[in-house]
Amino acid sequence: MNRAGRLLVGLTLAAVATPAAAGAWNQPKGKGQVIVKFEQMTAKRGFDPDGVLADLPAARRDTVFGTFAEYGLTDRLTVRFKGDWQSGEDAFVEFEGRGPIELGISWQVWRDDNTAVGLYAGYAAGGEGRNAGYAAPGQGDHDWEMRASVGRSFQTGWGPVPPRTFVELEVARRLRQGLPDETRVDATVGAHLGDDWMVLTQAFGGETEDGATRWLSMEASVVRDFGDWSVQAGWRQTVAGRETPQASGPVIGIWRRF
Repeated sequence: MNRAGRLLVGLTLAAVATPAAAGAWNQPKGKGQVIVKFEQMTAKRGFDPDGVLADLPAARRDTVFGTFAEYGLTDRLTVRFKGDWQSGEDAFVEFEGRGPIELGISWQVWRDDNTAVGLYAGYAAGGEGRNAGYAAPGQGDHDWEMRASVGRSFQTGWGPVPPRTFVELEVARRLRQGLPDETRVDATVGAHLGDDWMVLTQAFGGETEDGATRWLSMEASVVRDFGDWSVQAGWRQTVAGRETPQASGPVIGIWRRF
């Protein structure tokens, strides 16, 4: 099996083995949500071209204030928006500016009481910040992304698995101008603990088309509901990669459903 195949298998196993709202499920018509997030990732070491950890020339910091919004145009079509403001520094540059802005639409291909399948297409305009985590600020122009997602919810628990648990797998292809095209695989496991608490375990992985860069990050977080509002707190860690920093740091989000 080639390396891209091993990455896909590894992410799938991470999703199944591990006890943001899932993208496979569209918003109902006239309903939506907005999520505002703060992330601060720091790194002193990075993965070299052979995937071996080595010290960076200087510490790296990436701070992001991001917004994600989605709204149900119909029961099968949901419009989605992403944007952020970034600041950061490393051994070569110090920057602050807008990151990529993305607008897209998701189609609910199929859905029943427990399973959902969705397709997404989006366009992103690059900004002055990092348009890719491995690239210099401002590098890259605009992108197109096609994404397929499938999710499964379990309303009744079994063994150690609590009720109201869901798993989701997303596979995406990102066509870039000014940067290599990418293949991405994201996996999420979420479990509701009572009426107001949810725990999320997520894996975010990808590889550039030329194979020069790859990354795999794990994130664990807790979400607390307060009516139509939710607060999320978690931690993200890069666990493997090539030509990418071993970044880690907190993730804090505020969700508002309407």
